Amino acid sequence: MQVRVIDHPLIQHKLTLIRDVKTGPKEFRELLEEVAMLMAYEITRDLPLETTMIETPVAQCACKVLSGKKISVVPILRAGLGMVNGVLRLIPAAKVGHVGLYRDPETLMPVEYYCKLPSDIAEREIVVIDPMLATGGSSAACIELLKRKGARHIKLMCLVAAPEGIHLVNNQHPDVEIYTAAVDEKLNDHGYIVPGLGDAGDRIFGTK
Repeated sequence: MQVRVIDHPLIQHKLTLIRDVKTGPKEFRELLEEVAMLMAYEITRDLPLETTMIETPVAQCACKVLSGKKISVVPILRAGLGMVNGVLRLIPAAKVGHVGLYRDPETLMPVEYYCKLPSDIAEREIVVIDPMLATGGSSAACIELLKRKGARHIKLMCLVAAPEGIHLVNNQHPDVEIYTAAVDEKLNDHGYIVPGLGDAGDRIFGTK
């Protein structure tokens, strides 16, 4: 199964605060950005390095730098927007694409309504961002869309995942590794993650 649970103590502590129903939109947004930055640290752990020579105040030195691998962050609208700034704080040079998908309340199937990507998306290491991996339909549809646009190197970052969503993404896109802070128990009859954290978009933007 292509899933990595990031169990760093700071992430787990902040996730508990995010889950809490008493956490308001302002604190929710701040915590989400902080967790996204911490998760981005882990998701970029295997980026390739190369050696370059620099001059320190004391002497010449052979040091490591990223080997030119270009990164793109693609949030799934709208909830994915809540994690973008946290990732960009760590990787400010990353380009940002946007994919708009919503889940039909009757069929629970994803419906695409917007797509804007960097022109060189095929050359980039792509991190798809969505706080919730519930049914997996939106994430799988976004990944399929990116592949049709030429993307070859894709990772999926989510805050909380349900086993059903992991199973769907693994089946449809076995080449895509999933990074999450927690794998929860299940989905309820409305397709919400249990125990989850509610509707991430509504909690980010203060809507219902």
